[in-house]
Amino acid sequence: MADATNRQSGYADVNGGRLYYEVAGAGHPLVLLHAGIADSRMWDEQFEAFAQHYRVVRYDYRGYGKSSPPVDSFSMREDLYALLRQLGFARASLIGVSMGGGLAVDAAIERPDLVAALIPTCPGLSGQPDDATPEETAFFEQVEATEKAGDMGRVNELEVHLWVDGLSRTPEQVNPAVRAKVREMNGLALRRQGEWAGVTTQKLEPSAYGRLDEIAAPTLAIIGDRDLSEVKQAVDLIAAGVPGARKATIADAAHVPNMEHPAEYNRLVLDFLGALP
Repeated sequence: MADATNRQSGYADVNGGRLYYEVAGAGHPLVLLHAGIADSRMWDEQFEAFAQHYRVVRYDYRGYGKSSPPVDSFSMREDLYALLRQLGFARASLIGVSMGGGLAVDAAIERPDLVAALIPTCPGLSGQPDDATPEETAFFEQVEATEKAGDMGRVNELEVHLWVDGLSRTPEQVNPAVRAKVREMNGLALRRQGEWAGVTTQKLEPSAYGRLDEIAAPTLAIIGDRDLSEVKQAVDLIAAGVPGARKATIADAAHVPNMEHPAEYNRLVLDFLGALP
């Protein structure tokens, strides 16, 4: 068992930006990639637990948490690769939720030499066709209209309901501490969006959709059973398209199952990684 107290934190200068990161533990590198409604704090229930077994890294993307805002077009994948180089990691396992899951999938396609194992959780999938239900589409339109009206506090509440509760649950059915933490992180992310208005991120070309069979890393795709239909479809595509991939479903969870059910999530991850050669 590794020493989880072997901790460090700081800022990495990568590609013209400064990324805040934390590292703990010892052993094989394991990188935690956060959701777009959060920052690296979403991994509080995983960071030290995983550091008992691995050298664990979590960091804030540009424009999130404590990292600097982007000032020009940039690649989240190149930021990830640069951070790995600075930390001296030639190869790492990637775990990502939502946008972080999509980032992990894209990296596994673009840089298979860097990715030892892949655990996309409730991931976005680049290039995936829009297949939202009418109810989901109507809710997305409500969020967009509220954002255009400038009511970002209401946008935050709507997004917490959409992603944390899921449209099939009421707020009262969800752990209030999880809702409050995502509300805080997403509120910060929404406020910081103004720092980098108009800046674009560089997409993987061609996108991951249709290229999943190129992924060579052992893969476990995790989904919450209360998540949106398009996210469930992304996980099914990964499970069917990546050679040898496995799928796991966490009951009574939406888009952040690692926060809602950390003990179950941690067990799934550690069992999967621990069984790899």
